[in-house]
Amino acid sequence: MPEDESSRSSHSNPGKSLVNGIKTNPASSSPKSSLSVPLGPPVYVDLAYIPNHCSGKNTDPEFFKRVRASYYVVSGNDAANGEPSRAVLDALLEGKSQWGENLQVTLIPTHDTEVTREWYQQTHEKQQELNIMVLASSSTVVMQDESFPACKIEF
Repeated sequence: MPEDESSRSSHSNPGKSLVNGIKTNPASSSPKSSLSVPLGPPVYVDLAYIPNHCSGKNTDPEFFKRVRASYYVVSGNDAANGEPSRAVLDALLEGKSQWGENLQVTLIPTHDTEVTREWYQQTHEKQQELNIMVLASSSTVVMQDESFPACKIEF
């Protein structure tokens, strides 16, 4: 049985490769590429640290759609560098709203900042609707028979 044309062309052109069944050019496979490649199912974890001290440089709604945690740690405490970022906190609301299931989520800020206080007050109704609870930075966290102040959840 002869090989079909598409199969032959993908093997005979070493400059092209397959990513999730889609032909790509290695030069265009950078994250900034316009090629839309499905990333797969979401990942469920107990505890997730919001990357880069909750800076908007690395975290967007897609992070919260893909990384579904029972607890998210917000450790930013540098207003001059936009940490924590209001945009990231808003991205949590946007991402969580697309989960399709109303799982309880707890946000653990490790510092009491103006950004987190304002966000909490301005979006409190949406947080309740999405089943998101925000701990005070002075809260105590109990995990696996151990308790400690929330501010100690630094990485």
